[in-house]
Amino acid sequence: MKKSSPTWSDVKTKLGDFDRAGMLALVQDMYAASKENRSFLQARFGLGADTLKSYKTTIARWLWPDISRGQDTSISKAKKAIADYKKAVGRPEDQAELMTFYCEQAAGFCRDVGFSDERFFVSLMGMFSKALKLTLTLAPVPRDSLLERLDEVSRISQDFGYGVGDEMNDLLDEYSAND
Repeated sequence: MKKSSPTWSDVKTKLGDFDRAGMLALVQDMYAASKENRSFLQARFGLGADTLKSYKTTIARWLWPDISRGQDTSISKAKKAIADYKKAVGRPEDQAELMTFYCEQAAGFCRDVGFSDERFFVSLMGMFSKALKLTLTLAPVPRDSLLERLDEVSRISQDFGYGVGDEMNDLLDEYSAND
């Protein structure tokens, strides 16, 4: 009886049949198949001047859409970019950079277009908390710069309502007291 859906174990068994040329051809096909695969491989192998660029582009697109062109926001697609980077490389300082960038994009969009959506704010607060927590584990050089940027996000968020700015200030105070 055949399984209804293949598992990683099934794929791994088939990969064992590939020689070097076959494996390279498979990876080349996967690279060509999608933008996400290209970004993943480029980040994994540290290729290009800015391995975070494609992830930031995705975050910016979904958190600061061009409303004049009828584009929508998508919290899940913006978060997926961070999760995809984590799978590809997962360096904490780069994850913190992407999380901080997420917060900057979300807060900037809300400020510039007057966007006021509770779900969007909840997502911003969740990412702000995660970014702050991860940032505080980093060495002083990246940490201090990211903390300044998160502080600016908090400042921008003071007028959003729903207590967003106040909650950010509380988190900044709480985490800096524990640092």
